[in-house]
Amino acid sequence: MYRFLLTPRWWGINLFVVLAIPFCIFMGTWQLGRFEDRVQTHDAAEKQPAPGTRPAKPIDDLLPVDTVTSGRPATATGRYADQFLVPGRELDDKSGFYVLNMLRTDSGKALPVVRGWLPGKPGHTSVPAAPTGEVTVTGDLQASENAGTAGVDAVGGLPDSQLGMISAASLVNLVPYDVYDAWVTLQDTGSSGALRPVPAAVPQGTGLDLKAFQNLGYTGEWFVFAAFVLFMWFRLVRREAEAARDLKLGLVEDTEAEADTNTVADPADSNMSVGKA
Repeated sequence: MYRFLLTPRWWGINLFVVLAIPFCIFMGTWQLGRFEDRVQTHDAAEKQPAPGTRPAKPIDDLLPVDTVTSGRPATATGRYADQFLVPGRELDDKSGFYVLNMLRTDSGKALPVVRGWLPGKPGHTSVPAAPTGEVTVTGDLQASENAGTAGVDAVGGLPDSQLGMISAASLVNLVPYDVYDAWVTLQDTGSSGALRPVPAAVPQGTGLDLKAFQNLGYTGEWFVFAAFVLFMWFRLVRREAEAARDLKLGLVEDTEAEADTNTVADPADSNMSVGKA
């Protein structure tokens, strides 16, 4: 009754099923592993002391920035140089901009320092002057921003002395010196009180955010797809076995059985094509 499974057409169907199910299980397991890694990273971050409560270290000792060093207080000594305003940044649901100064260190490299946040738009709000002479700053360490960071203006076309993204890649074309691939945000913005401190952002990939639950959702989709492929295979086998049985019992003629088999085959091919896509 099941000799049809050895026909060329069924060899193709069987091969697709044999390859599709392990692939779906592999992809589902991989997505589940990604979710579990995020959960473990989140748990580890919860058990560690808050980054801002740890003792400050020189900037060079904390690089490169990772999930452990992000948010740690970093110190650097130098002189303030170029100043940039970073528009389109919100604080407490208010629109404003960051005030960023390049701190030229003795090594020759410059550290981007966000001195604080001001409400309004650049050019319409008075900006307190940066301290002169040699200064030592202590700020929370942050990784360079990218196009996916909230508030980043990756389109460009900003006026001179304005910056859309705080990163070494965007600054290297604006200043004639090397730039650290990191930046710090000061929590002590000075005695003027005009600048408000910018809180350090949580390191990317350490929280149970939307991406983490997307991984969990993809896990379910891959396992459901594997079950769907197996269900369709059993369904097609059963229908063709019933057609072969009816033919053997003489309940249908050969031409009717052949037509019925072709009718079964067409939806199978289309269903498999939809599943494959």
